[in-house]
Amino acid sequence: MKKIKVIFYENSNGKKPVQEWLHTLSKEDKRVIGEDIKTVEYGFPIGMPVCRKLGNKLYEVRNHISDGKIARVIFIVISGYMILLNSFIKKSQKTPKSEIDLALKRAKEIR
Repeated sequence: MKKIKVIFYENSNGKKPVQEWLHTLSKEDKRVIGEDIKTVEYGFPIGMPVCRKLGNKLYEVRNHISDGKIARVIFIVISGYMILLNSFIKKSQKTPKSEIDLALKRAKEIR
């Protein structure tokens, strides 16, 4: 049974940035990311290596996708919902502050 349900953050223009980002990926990369999100849905709270707490009530789903790339999906949990706020391909060791700031901005729009 799912512990939390996934929904995509939607901006005021009706766009869903994480969903749009997923559509740009290969079928295999989408499958990997989807499986990891599903693992979080059924097991939350879950820790490393699949999920990590970032602070400010933000978490990230950690994915290893094709070509050695690392993808991240940042989310927040509100009232039993896992709201996917931001996603990106990681290019450095540390999660970029700009990506966290964008997720925080989107989280504030929800509250």
